[in-house]
Amino acid sequence: MNNLNYHLGMTSQQKPSFFSGFYRLSPEERRKHLTEWMSHSQFDMDAHLSLEQADRMVENAISVFGLPLGVAPHFVINKTPVLIPMVTEEPSIIAAASHMAKRVRQSGGLQTETTPSFMHGQIHFTNIQSQRIEEYVQANRDVLIEIANGFCRSLVNRGGGVIDIDCYQPTSARTSYHQGWGAPTLNSMIVRIEINCLDAMGANIVNTVSEGLAKYLSHVFEHRAHMSILSNLSDRRLARAHFRCHFDALNVGTEYTGATVAHEIVHAYELAVRDPYRACTHNKGILNGIDAVAIATGNDWRALEAGAHAYACRDGTYNSLTRYRVLEDAQVLEAEIELPLAVGTVGGSTKTHPQVQLCHQLLGPFAASSSMLAQVMAAVGLIQNCAALRALVTTGIQAGHMRLHHRKAEQGLQ
Repeated sequence: MNNLNYHLGMTSQQKPSFFSGFYRLSPEERRKHLTEWMSHSQFDMDAHLSLEQADRMVENAISVFGLPLGVAPHFVINKTPVLIPMVTEEPSIIAAASHMAKRVRQSGGLQTETTPSFMHGQIHFTNIQSQRIEEYVQANRDVLIEIANGFCRSLVNRGGGVIDIDCYQPTSARTSYHQGWGAPTLNSMIVRIEINCLDAMGANIVNTVSEGLAKYLSHVFEHRAHMSILSNLSDRRLARAHFRCHFDALNVGTEYTGATVAHEIVHAYELAVRDPYRACTHNKGILNGIDAVAIATGNDWRALEAGAHAYACRDGTYNSLTRYRVLEDAQVLEAEIELPLAVGTVGGSTKTHPQVQLCHQLLGPFAASSSMLAQVMAAVGLIQNCAALRALVTTGIQAGHMRLHHRKAEQGLQ
């Protein structure tokens, strides 16, 4: 990442300050700024989804529903400046992300990483002897992988495909909410297929492979598979982001010193660890940012939310997706996030939606692979969360939130 020359015509010292005061500009002035920033690219900021294109994307299309597309400047990820395209109707989300990214930038920005793009498909068998399935899968694992890869040959040719197949019995206990419902005596076994989806989100690939292998196994066992589909709990496809922010960058006026703010943010994080009611809103703040980038880049934000919330429960209790601590000797607040982010830079609407294509151009090398895009989303989620916590423990969330509402309302009356 360090040697990427994405933004031409500027030195590394000039790049971070290029968008100072960006929010004060008119939309046309911002577009002019972007044109200069992206001087090496050809793109059309006026491109919009047509009704004809919409009709090819969804059933029964009657119109195209618009949402604001903005950019969050000041992000530095792995030492490289990046503009973050965000689609949201909420005034404070882009403002908060930009403001906190600017503060974190003073301490070197964010560091990010991802694990490989592994997704899980599931084939569910019910009311069948589980030992029979387990023994067959273990004895024929390599053959089954070869058969399964036959359903995703183009992915295999690009270096991806099925890498493992195993099976297990679901063990989660029934809660009181479910007593008296369903079939509690159901005997079930799940065949799990692990697939390297490379730069695709992978839903269509995983579902195709799962359904194809389900038909084969149903024939072998002479017992119809109950259902087959991917899991959106992509806990083998994780993204992580991390930063250390100096106390001086966290000051809020003269009333709250940076050291005080840092400690109060850690206390707020502790509350999210201890109380699922707080954790839910805490994590929603993370997804405010991630969802906005997901929509802008043509990704399935619903799948991302499902996976994130499920991952927050991985230890048996709903918990915070972020972590914070104060490093007193270094006088910094340390923050990090880890969550599943199954995103794609190929397939879906990435090739059909003109504004999605524009957003990929704005991201430049950060949209070159699903790994890079996931790192961007993790960084935005962490920054968004920290911005919310900083506001909550100082002036309150409503001060800036309502100020932006009133400013936008006044602009609308002019």
